[in-house]
Amino acid sequence: MPKLSVLDLSPVTGDATQAQAVRDTLEVAKAAERLGYHRFWVAEHHNIAGLGSPNPEILIAALSQITHRIRLGSGGVMLVNYSPLKVAETFMELEALAPGRIDLGLGRALGADARTGGALRSVGSDAFPRYLALLSAWLLDAAGKEPIGEDHALHDIKANPSGPSHPDLFLLCSGVESAVFAGQAGIGMVFAEFIARADADPAVAAYRQAFRPSAFRQEPWAGVALIAFAAETAEDAWRLDAPRRAGNVAMLEGRRQRFPELAKAEAFLAERAGSPVLQMVEGRTIASDQMTVLGRLAEKTRATGADELFVMATGPSLADRIRSLELLAPD
Repeated sequence: MPKLSVLDLSPVTGDATQAQAVRDTLEVAKAAERLGYHRFWVAEHHNIAGLGSPNPEILIAALSQITHRIRLGSGGVMLVNYSPLKVAETFMELEALAPGRIDLGLGRALGADARTGGALRSVGSDAFPRYLALLSAWLLDAAGKEPIGEDHALHDIKANPSGPSHPDLFLLCSGVESAVFAGQAGIGMVFAEFIARADADPAVAAYRQAFRPSAFRQEPWAGVALIAFAAETAEDAWRLDAPRRAGNVAMLEGRRQRFPELAKAEAFLAERAGSPVLQMVEGRTIASDQMTVLGRLAEKTRATGADELFVMATGPSLADRIRSLELLAPD
């Protein structure tokens, strides 16, 4: 097995509020560190009722004060929503708070629908390559690794606070094209299987083939993020995973819907028995007992050649999410 890490989206579970979902993420992070996971990443989503955190950088700052070993990162910051200088300064400050423990995972999309992106003043995904170049230059300059040359129009603008280190840089990918881009940029990549609903194998292979060494990384590094939920028995896991499956099916049918109650989620799924959408969701679901899920993760590692797997901390309650991480914890 490769290293195991955790991706947490601050899901709103049961009858909890979004505010409680953010606080729950802190508890999941403390458990992940106690259990020996390598990284703990948090995400950025806007205008989605079932997810609590639009600001991963704020959560990372809080997490830096309640953890001591585990690496902390964004999975990811949607760069085109923000000024590259502001992102560079934010993550250099996080690096100052937790030196050597900060990861900056970036997304090329908005993390929102188009109207919400407009409210965020997003410049759109076409600007991502230019924004990434600016962000990279400011990070390397701030760490004293590659000073911005005087021939650069922005050479006298500094990202504070300065080094001596900078966050590690990653691109979140959902297809071969973005994986190739990450390889050519010489940064790490994490393939989001839970978003792409496709296997990571082709994207990881394309990334490794396209990789070019850079100031950030001399060797390719590929991670895969997927949903993997474990409980005491396979039957328990499948039942407890029903709200997540129902929510996914509803989204694929064109609407966002939460299922706080297990019985209503199971009834929703029963009504769609045999539908192609449900079959697709269930076919990609990893929810079972401890040994079965660990076996599936080992298979995923062999198939993709991933250096690290990120498991999403899912479950209908905080206790279920932490129990799943306990069952899947690294030796």
